[in-house]
Amino acid sequence: MKIGIAGGGAFGTALGVALALDGNDIQLWARDPKAVAQMQSARMNAKLPGVVLPEKMAFSAALETLFACDVILLAIPAQTLRDFLTTHADRLDGKYLVACCKGIDLTRMTGPASTIRDLVPGAVAAILTGPSFAADIARGLPTALTLACADDAAGAILQTALSTTSLRLYRSTDTIGAELGGALKNVMAIASGVAIGAKLGESARAALITRGFPEMQRLAHELGGQPETLSGLSGLGDLVLTCTSDQSRNYRFGLALGKGTTFDQSTTVEGVATARAVRQLARDLNIDMPICTVVADLTDGKTDVPAALNALLSRPLKEE
Repeated sequence: MKIGIAGGGAFGTALGVALALDGNDIQLWARDPKAVAQMQSARMNAKLPGVVLPEKMAFSAALETLFACDVILLAIPAQTLRDFLTTHADRLDGKYLVACCKGIDLTRMTGPASTIRDLVPGAVAAILTGPSFAADIARGLPTALTLACADDAAGAILQTALSTTSLRLYRSTDTIGAELGGALKNVMAIASGVAIGAKLGESARAALITRGFPEMQRLAHELGGQPETLSGLSGLGDLVLTCTSDQSRNYRFGLALGKGTTFDQSTTVEGVATARAVRQLARDLNIDMPICTVVADLTDGKTDVPAALNALLSRPLKEE
């Protein structure tokens, strides 16, 4: 099966490196011709410093090269996925489409796998998610991820095609639980960064992670996700990693908020849009999602850090 990657960012490129080093021919598409030219000539991607791109990786800014692939990894931001699928639905029909982004579409209020299934019903929709950083994957460090596909037979095909020596994929049919775990942990990472940035300490961060986990479970359960999925790699595993590492963009964004410092506006922070989507879903479904709601209000400028922290710390006392 020919494997293509849509997106020339760090994560998509890192997946391509891991797959190519394992002997696969990889076709990577990026919309920026200059970035493509650099990857072709220098065999490097500026977003993955120090990583040499294998010869089995080919690069192009022409979409035709991507559409010639059987399996396409969609490593593009969650908020642009809908437009990409809508524009190219006919060419993507019949493909194995694997979302490699984490978030909730603000227009459709759906996760990446659900968005694929809705907009390209003739494709096989799947999502690859879990505790991982692009730099680790590209360096060949051991990484375990969840590959969720509602069609278990198709999921098994993808599991075989996309597993490598260093990349271990665990299969699931619960796409809803997997996509929500990957999306919601970004919101909790922002909250954790705020706590550390505001100098509330490690204990406060641990409390946020612990109380954030049942928030994730509540929404997933309401939308049809399975509890065991949230307890696995795509939920708890990703939550712990993202809330405790400086490699996490969402955590660093929260850290800047907590410190009151500026943050690089060119960096994609999926947790911001996800928090807004979850705040709306919580209202519509009448679910208590205090951390997600406070993060949404904070990033929207509806509250400030002291007021946001006070709102969480003044929650009613109750049983564990």
